[in-house]
Amino acid sequence: MIAVIGDIHGCYFTLKELVGIVKDKYPQIKIYSVGDLVDRGNFSFEVIEFIKNEKINFTPGNHDYMFYYFINQPNSEMGQTWLYNGYEKTLASYENKLDKIEQHLKIILSAPIYIDEDDCFISHAGVSKYYKNKLPKNFQNNLSVFDNILVNDLYNEHGILWTREELLNIGKLQVVGHTRREEVFFHEQNNVVYIDTSIYTGNKLSSVVVDKNKIIDIISVKTKFEDLE
Repeated sequence: MIAVIGDIHGCYFTLKELVGIVKDKYPQIKIYSVGDLVDRGNFSFEVIEFIKNEKINFTPGNHDYMFYYFINQPNSEMGQTWLYNGYEKTLASYENKLDKIEQHLKIILSAPIYIDEDDCFISHAGVSKYYKNKLPKNFQNNLSVFDNILVNDLYNEHGILWTREELLNIGKLQVVGHTRREEVFFHEQNNVVYIDTSIYTGNKLSSVVVDKNKIIDIISVKTKFEDLE
């Protein structure tokens, strides 16, 4: 049994409260996140520090990668895209903490683009149906076939960081963020649960507790005022 948290977007106080609730209800549970740790909210620095200190495993989101590329390859397409996606508050959160940026970017780059657990398959945007004909017929028996295909397509609009297309039924529960919903939404036919509940618009941050590919609980916290204002 594990818990997975949706897109955080620099909303540290909301994240801290949600993690506290999850731990109170499920002591010793292992906690994950689908990424987009940074941008939009006021506390991207604090979010990454919290994720690090709490040992929360995560899959990086497109916003996390845009942050990395802007700092390291500012003229790249991914780096330039960051300028239109809420970068200002991320940079502001690192004011007087510039010595921490390199460490945090290493944390982002070292995170896996997907996490295949017994309980579910975790990624930022999910595995699109676009890949159906690119996979062997028996791929559901060995999801490691995703490694080369998905890594080589990180910057593709169909890729696991970006897609908003219908997702592929991979034979186990996919837990994804990226595509915003007002509420946690389970797509039964494709066996996908969407957990990005639009924290940065003032809605809420959500998590699901899953056990053996079944959703057993949903826990959400309303976005804290101080995270956005």
